[in-house]
Amino acid sequence: MSQKAVVLLSGGLDSTTVLAMAKDQGYETYALSFRYGQRHAVELEAARRVALAAGVQRHVVCDIDLRVFGGSALTAELDVPKHDATDELAENEIPITYVPARNTVFLSFALAYAEVVGSTDIFIGVSALDYSGYPDCRPEYIAAYEQMANLATRAGVEGQRLRIHTPLIELTKAQTVEVGTRLGVDYSLTSSCYDPDADGRPCGHCDSCLLRLKGFAEAGMKDPLRYQESGA
Repeated sequence: MSQKAVVLLSGGLDSTTVLAMAKDQGYETYALSFRYGQRHAVELEAARRVALAAGVQRHVVCDIDLRVFGGSALTAELDVPKHDATDELAENEIPITYVPARNTVFLSFALAYAEVVGSTDIFIGVSALDYSGYPDCRPEYIAAYEQMANLATRAGVEGQRLRIHTPLIELTKAQTVEVGTRLGVDYSLTSSCYDPDADGRPCGHCDSCLLRLKGFAEAGMKDPLRYQESGA
């Protein structure tokens, strides 16, 4: 019998690659996405497409409205920062697109889902290299959360140690694209933009778009998405 894994699936480049990696390792996958009041809710349709194409065992979409707190350009009436190149992204500065405690909230739901389906493995697509400076993408955060999770669950107390897998944590975006391509990921199904238009086309200038485009360029590949300005 295949071992079960819960995969946090936003519908973006990273989480889609992680889902493919989990399946490649032989896991029976259970995808988990969130409708949390994000302005880029088009990503949920991408997550649905990705989950369907990957043949996951089950895809759950949880509704949690983080707009009640605001504090982020993704959940409040704040402008999403736009730039022309990745070298314009501020280093050592947490951007306004950071959603307070988002990964902690998401991992808590994943933890509950894992206990219910009988899984001791959770996959999340965080990276400590090509990322936007979010504090909840760092290795020390993941290690601390895993330790807490094993103290907070019946499974952990009974000796079924939970593991949080972060296979992209030390990969650049280019390396992520290369891994996903080798595994047959169809990146045209994904959505990464923080501020897409009404048709779901990415803006090409937010942090997420720039890091994605940089990854494809450095991998020597063309991003299959059609961007607003170029139409390509």
